[in-house]
Amino acid sequence: MMALVWIAMIVLIGIGIALLIRQQQAPAQEIPELSPGAAIAPTVFTLRTGDIVQHRDRDWVVEGQLTYNEGGFTWLEYMLQDGNDIRWLSVEEDDLVEVALSAPAREVEVENPPPKEIRVQGVTYRCVDSGEARMTRIGRTGIRRAEACRFYDYEGPDGQVLSVEDWDGDVEVTLGEEISPGSLRLLPGDGRRVYS
Repeated sequence: MMALVWIAMIVLIGIGIALLIRQQQAPAQEIPELSPGAAIAPTVFTLRTGDIVQHRDRDWVVEGQLTYNEGGFTWLEYMLQDGNDIRWLSVEEDDLVEVALSAPAREVEVENPPPKEIRVQGVTYRCVDSGEARMTRIGRTGIRRAEACRFYDYEGPDGQVLSVEDWDGDVEVTLGEEISPGSLRLLPGDGRRVYS
């Protein structure tokens, strides 16, 4: 019985040595180098100025990015532009990746502080989150220039969203909808702004 154990150990050691020698003799696989300026496919977390976001047959150019930070929890908002139209693409990861596309709603006026419910065009939105966040920014961000903002996030039926942000007295209301990240096609740009 002891002889079988020794034979099994010798066989296993032999196999290990053979695998080690084979691995050392295999040619190293080269990792392709990216040439300077080579485009890397963007994700909703890595968009940069000049990238293109395609949604529902429209091409939106990323003109700016805000990174919100509320006590260590961060989320992103990208300012997208197509001609004179502006949209905000918000991206948050809290167990799941949540993405929403919203447009400024200048016709909607709210009290300060906003109420728990806001009714717009027959739809009732309920406040689900509020707080104060600090920011970092890249590129253009419209009226969102303060170092911090007070925010109020609302949800309506069927994935509709409303947001109220107070930027040191400049209040912006946006209306939009939650969307699937898969509904977006993201194309790399050249890192430069398209709109002045």
